[in-house]
Amino acid sequence: MTQTIAAQATTTATFKSLKCKECGAEYEPKATHVCEFCFGPLEVAYDYDALRRTVTRETIQAGPNSIWRYRPFLPVATNNPIDVGTGMTPLVRANRLARRLGLKKLYIKNDAVNMPTLSFKDRVVSVALTRARELGFSTVSCASTGNLANSTAAIAAHAGLDCCVFIPADLEAGKVLGTLIYGPTVMAVQGNYDQVNRLCCEVANTHGWGFVNINLRPYYSEGSKTLGYEVIEQLGWELPDRIVAPLASGSLFTKIYKGFREFIEVGLVEEKHVRFSGAQAEGCSPIAQAFREERDFIKPVKPSTIAKSIAIGNPADGVYALEIARKTGGNIESVNDAEIVEGIKLLAETEGIFTETAGGTTVAVLKKLVEAGKIDPEETTVVYITGNGLKTQEAVQGYIGEPLTIEPKLESFERALERAQTLDRLEWQQVLV
Repeated sequence: MTQTIAAQATTTATFKSLKCKECGAEYEPKATHVCEFCFGPLEVAYDYDALRRTVTRETIQAGPNSIWRYRPFLPVATNNPIDVGTGMTPLVRANRLARRLGLKKLYIKNDAVNMPTLSFKDRVVSVALTRARELGFSTVSCASTGNLANSTAAIAAHAGLDCCVFIPADLEAGKVLGTLIYGPTVMAVQGNYDQVNRLCCEVANTHGWGFVNINLRPYYSEGSKTLGYEVIEQLGWELPDRIVAPLASGSLFTKIYKGFREFIEVGLVEEKHVRFSGAQAEGCSPIAQAFREERDFIKPVKPSTIAKSIAIGNPADGVYALEIARKTGGNIESVNDAEIVEGIKLLAETEGIFTETAGGTTVAVLKKLVEAGKIDPEETTVVYITGNGLKTQEAVQGYIGEPLTIEPKLESFERALERAQTLDRLEWQQVLV
């Protein structure tokens, strides 16, 4: 696997540079992610004056039915981005879940059906690999808790890029299989995500590969903004009152916020106060702990939770997520593994959406916030579901029912139906008690 340079057809780019989020130093938009002066993270800077002059609601709606309808707001210059149909996932009016919780206007942004690998990571990888190709990389890689490996392998295969991904060795079988099927080299590391990430930093420096969440991270993370853009468009060009989203590194949270602010900045949507609430699993909740203890710094933790897709013990964007939650009047809460399983079941039983453990965490935190009186029932609330439950079936095994085995006879069916109805009545009695 080697790095080669390939010429790309380009158009006028609206991104100008990479800018340090701490000291403001600016850099050429190359494959780099850390400030040389203060070691702060780099973020893509745009020409908002140019965007204001050229982008309208109509130009966006005339674009493709994918994240690339927002191409002027994304850090690529090519006329030919890698488009595998990613984005424009459903915004579901969740009436049954809302009634169960006592809310009036609840929506589910359902990236459990995103293309091609059923998670929001398809957004960030589409952007990162398009930029990687522009920068001349022919080998791409990532450190992943599962979903990112799926996306990187799939989209690299579509783009004809060599791919080598790194995962913790104890990942769920569905996520491992969902990576191997695309034919990448998969390195299963005997350690947690933070150890995998440290190894990948060394590999990136040694081999010169394009790591989507290391040296390409400034571009990669921008893909999450499209989750903000789509919600605005799907709500009829309006902002919600509150969002609830899972927290792993904190990047998704911060980029949804940036997406909202950008559409306000260029005049595509009227300004409105939006409260940002974040969800973590208790077994890996360094951001929630900092929020609860009113700290402005993150203490790394060792992950121990079924919610492996958000089990990042040393979150790179944790302090920025804290800042957003606080300045918007939001919250960051955590729930235990049992509550996560109940969250998965609750969403499935009310809305027919089977989410993975990250989504179970988010729904469980939503429920916790409502019960604590921290969400106004009249608010328009959007909950982000970021991955599909088919990838983490192990999490709910033993917590759901079994099929009723019957003989091919009517009387056998009638006996089984009576048993099932009796069990349903007992369950409802327990709920009422």
